[in-house]
Amino acid sequence: MTTSAINIKDYLKEIQQQSDILLDKYLPSVELEPKILHEAMRYSVMAGGKRLRPILAYSAYEYCGGSDFADNAPISFAMPALEMVHTYSLIHDDLPCMDDDDLRRGLPTCHKKFDEATAVLAGDALHDVAFELLAKTGSVEVIAELAHAIGTFGMIGGQIADVEAEGKDVTADDVILIHTRKTGALLRASVRIGAILAGANDKNLEKLSIYGAKIGLAFQIIDDILDIEGDQEVLGKAVGADSDHQKATYPKAVGLDKAREDAQKLIRDANALFDDKEDNILKHIANYIAQRKM
Repeated sequence: MTTSAINIKDYLKEIQQQSDILLDKYLPSVELEPKILHEAMRYSVMAGGKRLRPILAYSAYEYCGGSDFADNAPISFAMPALEMVHTYSLIHDDLPCMDDDDLRRGLPTCHKKFDEATAVLAGDALHDVAFELLAKTGSVEVIAELAHAIGTFGMIGGQIADVEAEGKDVTADDVILIHTRKTGALLRASVRIGAILAGANDKNLEKLSIYGAKIGLAFQIIDDILDIEGDQEVLGKAVGADSDHQKATYPKAVGLDKAREDAQKLIRDANALFDDKEDNILKHIANYIAQRKM
């Protein structure tokens, strides 16, 4: 599928819808015990969201020549797995011991809707189901890719660094380390997983790895900016929370104007990895991230 044949908004909507179908298919039914846990899992996952990680995985898969999207195709297991891992991270991130947020995607956070114990276990269960799905891809490389991206050198490592930096003076390098691990690692892994499942050659995998790293950092810098000047109704979560919790943010380290400038440069650098005449969905997704309001 090429961007010359489709509209980026239509493309994103199509993959979002396909992601939701897969998530509904693979999430445990609320009719099965433990019902309250399955309800909490579904509540958090199906509350909405951009489905950016499955979109990136599928777009990279397509870019590298993948086309099989039938039932039981490896990519159809990876896409919901990535979104489940992302949602697990949000559930835990919202907990009182972490960011203590009351709203997520315009709805009460999981621990507010249910309770803290249920929220912790719902996150744990999503993590478990995600790796069960990844195992069905038949790719040990993909399993290792995601495990590394969310481990101590990735998302979890970034989360602890974020907690430790609260209330402290931070440099741009400090924040880049946090953002690259806490948010960027999973976005980069999503791109790489799609490419790996399509059988990408070394050249394309390296290019897409750099692309994923750049858009991942840009995404979180823009998120920091939106926490300052975004609209709560549009974002679906409270604004100003980073400041309230004295979080290490990029605007705090370099200023708002420099943060905007650096985010846009990262997007330009990501797109520059592709030939100027090459019109592909990954470039359009990068531009979407640059312009996002939610």
